[in-house]
Amino acid sequence: MTTTTSRLLAIALSSTLLMGAFIPAKAGQASFVIDAQSGQVLEASNQDDLNYPASLTKMMTLYLAFEALHDGRLTWDQKLTMSENAESKEPFKLAVGAGRKVTLREAVESIVVLSANDSAVAIAEQLGGSEPAFARTMTDKARQLGMKDTVFKNPSGLPDPEQVTTARDMATLGLSLMRDFPEEFKLFSMRGFQFRGMKLRGHNNLMYRYDGVDGIKTGYTDASGYNVVTSALKDGRRVVGVVMGEKTASLRDDKMAGLLDSTLPSSPTATASTIPGSQPAATMTDALPTK
Repeated sequence: MTTTTSRLLAIALSSTLLMGAFIPAKAGQASFVIDAQSGQVLEASNQDDLNYPASLTKMMTLYLAFEALHDGRLTWDQKLTMSENAESKEPFKLAVGAGRKVTLREAVESIVVLSANDSAVAIAEQLGGSEPAFARTMTDKARQLGMKDTVFKNPSGLPDPEQVTTARDMATLGLSLMRDFPEEFKLFSMRGFQFRGMKLRGHNNLMYRYDGVDGIKTGYTDASGYNVVTSALKDGRRVVGVVMGEKTASLRDDKMAGLLDSTLPSSPTATASTIPGSQPAATMTDALPTK
């Protein structure tokens, strides 16, 4: 191969990488609501636009943990070691220290309630050996579930420009958790838990402020904006809703409350913005400072 040909190939390859390696996501507003029983789409806006999942990513981490529980690769009492890599994941974490151990139950509950990054990494390293290897399994599982536009790069949702999803795909994941692991799905209704003598409350405020909401996951990074996937049941109708890319947590919660008002059976409800004297739920840093 001549030098000129080599240079032309290199230029062509560079152009391809720059133009088509991946389509960057953005913190664009998107929403999606689906009836969990019938599959009817009840509301959709920008539902197929690429966005960053932030901690909604942990829903897939938990899906794979529940799968491993069911096929015997994990047990609830199994000890997971917090590696230095896991310990380094700020800001939300159990912060037990590198080399220390937590049970799988502690890890799962801390992810559900507190969105603990170190626990997500500990599960990933136990099941996949490393974050990248586990992320490939996450993406493979996403394809199996019909999440055609989602790519996972880590188990926590910490920023990665190639970790992308859509509102539709996140609803699919929420429905899959509900369908495939109905008992474990009940954990998403936890409003708090005790960890080694400490009582810790979560920060999914819709569960405190909207009648019928029973989970499942919030998420935020600077790049993603404020995201939430919500499961709600009222008068026999269950829906799963997704809101992505809002500017503040309160706007996100109010948006979801409005979507629930419009898609669930009519009855007097308390939305995220109408409970007098309501106080925000404590976040992890209120109870357990991170390093």
